[in-house]
Order: sequence, then C-alpha cells, then structure tokens
Amino acid sequence: MTEKKTPLLDELEKGKWPSFVTEIKRAAAKNSASAELLQVLERSYRERRGHWKHGGIVGVRGYGGGVIGRYVDEPHTYPNVAEFHTVRINQPSGFFYNTKTLRTICDLWEKHGSGLTNMHGSTGDIILLGCKTESIQPIFDDYSEAGFDLGGSGSCLRTTNCCVGPGRCEFACYDTLEACYNVTNEFMDELHRPMWPYKSKIKFSGCANDCTGSIARSDCSVIGTWRDSLIIDQAAVKEYAAKGFDIQGLVCDKCPTKCLTFNKETQELSVVAEDCTRCMHCINKMPKAITAGKEKGATILIGGKSTIVQSAFMSWVIVPFMKMEAEDDYEEFKDLMRRIWEWWDENGKTRERIGETIYRLGMTNFLKGIEVAPVPQMVFRPRANPYVFWNQDDLDKSGTALDGSAL
Repeated sequence: MTEKKTPLLDELEKGKWPSFVTEIKRAAAKNSASAELLQVLERSYRERRGHWKHGGIVGVRGYGGGVIGRYVDEPHTYPNVAEFHTVRINQPSGFFYNTKTLRTICDLWEKHGSGLTNMHGSTGDIILLGCKTESIQPIFDDYSEAGFDLGGSGSCLRTTNCCVGPGRCEFACYDTLEACYNVTNEFMDELHRPMWPYKSKIKFSGCANDCTGSIARSDCSVIGTWRDSLIIDQAAVKEYAAKGFDIQGLVCDKCPTKCLTFNKETQELSVVAEDCTRCMHCINKMPKAITAGKEKGATILIGGKSTIVQSAFMSWVIVPFMKMEAEDDYEEFKDLMRRIWEWWDENGKTRERIGETIYRLGMTNFLKGIEVAPVPQMVFRPRANPYVFWNQDDLDKSGTALDGSAL
C-alpha cells in the first residue's frame, strides 16, 4: 500500500499529547479504508470543507437505529470509503470492561470494519467508525452472539448513560449503574425503533457534580440529591481548621445561598437546611467533615440540549425529589418518562427536541399535559422563569393575585 503525504495531519502529531492521526496511521498500515480516510481528511483540511454526506439510518433486521449512514461525496476518487458507516454499540453502565471484552470488541471490528473506534461517543456508546453496507448485518450478528447490542440513533431514545456512581464514588446519592441498566432494558423498544419527532436522551448522575454533564447534554437529567440536611462532623471540621484550611473563605463565602456559618471561636460549622441548594461545593471542599443527608434520591430535570432549532438549553427542574430505588423497579420514574414522551409525541414538530417543544408551547401546558403540579423549585427566582405564569382565574380585576401578592 503506497503511503501518501499528509503534511497538515502530520502537524497534529507534534507535541506531547497523543494524536488521533497517529492511531489512524496505525490502522492504515493494514486497512485500505483507514488509509483513504487519511487522504479525505487531509484534503478537507487543505480545502477547508468536508467531504462527507449523511446517508440517513442504515438498519439491521428488526432494528431502525444503531447504524449511521456515512458516504464520501466522491466515491470514484475514494472507493474504499465510498461507504463508511458508523456502528454504535451499547456500552455497559459506568464503562466497566475487562480486557477480554475489549479484545472481543476490537477483534470483531477489525474483522468487518476499519478497526477505528471512539471510546466513547457523546451519548456514551462504543463508536465503531467505518464499514460497508454489506458488512452491517454480519457485524450485528457477531456482536449479538458475543453478548453486545446496538445503541440508539435516529429519532429514538438514545443510549442511556450514567456516571460511575457507587462503583467508585462516595458521593453517589443513588445507584446510577443499576438505574441506567434497568431503564435501558425497560425502554428497549424505544431505543431500537425510532418513533418520535426527534432524539431523546436520559443521563444519570449520582450527585450535583453531574459527571455525565446531564444538565446540558440530555433531555432528561436524573441528578442525585438528598431531601434532609447536610451531615456535619464537628470533630473533622476542627481538624480542617487546625491544619489551616480557610473554611470561611473557601467554603462559607463561596456557598451560593450563604447557608453555612463557621464560628471561629467554637470552630464549629452550622447549616440552615432550608436554604441549602445541595450544590456539593462544601462536600467537595471538606469531604471528611461534610456528607450528604440520609434521605437520598434524585432531582428530575427536563429540556437540556445543544443548539438545533433553538439555542442550547440547560434543563430545568420538574420533580425536585424522587426516590430512585431498585426495590420499586424505578416505576415512578418510568411512568413519568412515558407521560413526557406521549405529550412530546403528540405536540412536537419534526426535529424538535422536548425542550424546544416546551419552549414553544409553554411550561404550563407541558406540566398540565404530564399531570405534574407546579412547585417553587421550578422557578429560579420570582418572575425569572418565562415558562410559569399566573392563570387568569388566580387574578382579581385589580391585577393582584387572590392571595394578596403583587405581580
């Protein structure tokens, strides 16, 4: 195989950091598709335009999603990447693998495809980059035989994703690994068979540190929290102070609601529980002295997404606290998701995410449609949320609310 020059890509191999170009070159040594991929990429950098076109969903028998069609725009020039489809494999909760599993994934992919992988995609899937249409069904059959399943693509439930949770983190307020696994199995039909106006994502984070970035990257964010008060170990607080840790400056002064007070004389820390927003800042700074409360669960948020029809949205609260327990089979959460998807499917436009449908029709209509009562936690501060309004029935003729408060 004749090696062609790639001066622009070579620049990306300079410096101390690993380079994806180096990995493509390694694959190109034994795979003609990877070799031509280098040429297409070099040309794109030189011309400053892409040479790929989206071919829609390329499916396997019984599935409508999981494979993304990719075609080069000049197949006669680059015949080995004329078809360069992407296959998504559903990842295990928390990305826990053993070496045998990883070798199986790579061996099967080198057998059928380019050998290039992306661990992991933005949704979490194992991304297998580059195969021909004729190879898709054999790829699925072999991976299925090995115990793997395809992930989501298209207008369906995208592959659910979670943080490492209790597998390796003491901050987790619920079992993200079990919740992700359980919910994935429950909504398998929604994942494999596109049926909605557009894609829908669920991400599970064990605490407000939100290691999956769910509040900005998923339509439904399930973020761990607690309902009671912070637990403070005063002996540990004194130990932090004795070692010179600036509790007042680094913890109390940076608390967003100033709910923490440090008494320098007694060396004790106190909290006003009703003012605490459970942001995790104090716990991150003083993990040996401050821990989450005992009554743990999750806050459910809706509407996060990147820019599509509307600008990027951060998700907003619809359920301040929900128990997330395997003993209950997460039925409360599953029932909520079914109602949300039903409302969105009835009201959403093509390529309109859930948050954009809510933006267009209003939070009031959304909450009524999913039968969830408005609560104060849905509003950041009075009149700062444009989606919650007074109903006319709540007003008297003077424009004052019936409870006497001014608008």
